[in-house]
Amino acid sequence: MKMRYDVLIVGGGMVGSALACALGNSGLSVAVLERRLPPTFTPEQPHDLRVSALSIASERFLQNIGAWDGIKARRSCPYKRMKVWESDSRQGATEFNAADSGYTHLGHIVENRIVQLALLERVRQFDNIDLISPAPTRHIDYVPGATLIELENGEQLVGRLVIAADGGDSVVRQTAGIGVTKWDYHQHALIAGATTAYGQEDITWQQFTPSGPLAFLPLSGHNASIVWYNTPNEVKRLLALSDAEFKQQLHARFPAELGEITDIQGRGSFPLRRQHAHRYVLEGLALVGDAAHMIHPLAGQGVNIGLLDAASLADVLLTAQARGEGVDSLPVLARYENQRRRHNLLMMQVMDGFYHVFSNDVVPLKLLRNLGLGLAGRVPPARKRVMEFAMGIRGTLPDLAR
Repeated sequence: MKMRYDVLIVGGGMVGSALACALGNSGLSVAVLERRLPPTFTPEQPHDLRVSALSIASERFLQNIGAWDGIKARRSCPYKRMKVWESDSRQGATEFNAADSGYTHLGHIVENRIVQLALLERVRQFDNIDLISPAPTRHIDYVPGATLIELENGEQLVGRLVIAADGGDSVVRQTAGIGVTKWDYHQHALIAGATTAYGQEDITWQQFTPSGPLAFLPLSGHNASIVWYNTPNEVKRLLALSDAEFKQQLHARFPAELGEITDIQGRGSFPLRRQHAHRYVLEGLALVGDAAHMIHPLAGQGVNIGLLDAASLADVLLTAQARGEGVDSLPVLARYENQRRRHNLLMMQVMDGFYHVFSNDVVPLKLLRNLGLGLAGRVPPARKRVMEFAMGIRGTLPDLAR
């Protein structure tokens, strides 16, 4: 027997599960297919390596779909300040403070697994949503309005609308024949967890160097997340160092006021690439999150624009349902693409600009970026715009993210 749904969401990560929550109690039958569920959380566990800087807009969306309390009940770290500087010009460091824009904080640093756990916990509370996991797919037959997905266990599901939330290498997108434009940044990101002698404060630190930025992100207690962008060879060298040698490298590059790094909780890395789908929708199909776009993680906006995808698509689908329109129809889905594609492309271009301006040692560009950082910190309108960008509240937001 084939199970039939109005909406099949392939991928129960942060974006896919957030979209499902937004469709909870909607009258639409929804299934979320997730290859494997994340490990459960206990407070004594060390912090995970993969974390996200959730913006104010993402926080509002997560509140509106009922998942924020689940995140707060586990652990998160609010931050209200961010400081940026050039590697050789600490005296010109620029600090931004949420209070200057009338906000209590700029965002929260949260482990990705905790966000996913809170969302899946919320998914299970809706009678109109089935969470199916483990759910590795054997075959996808894309048919507008009646796409068939066969799982490895032989179970078959049919969806009027299929949502690709299965990441940058999306099988759903490839099956539907949607191409992508992509290129590598020739950088890798080294991520590490650290324990510090000082308790963490409410500030993120970012240092720009010719080979790429280094970021120090606060976590709860005496913990922090370190992100170090560099060439693939240099990242490989850093990963091969002992913990003691790696700590020496960190102490040589980060400011003394961050305190002694007493322990390294783990290290990992991943390559950086930009990728953008040629289109976000077909009849009976839509892409969200990394399946639609991947951007440089320099400003931590990847997950935030993915969550805004989910909020926007949910708004479009709920409005269509209220009007009696088919949620799988191309005119309905095109509204979502019109709302998000231009915004996401602009964000990608901004991140590219940051990457090219800051990841080099050309003297005129160094002077320009130092001047730009200084002006952004000293001129109130510029400072306000930078903070609104960081909080994700600049521009038109979907109703669910207001």
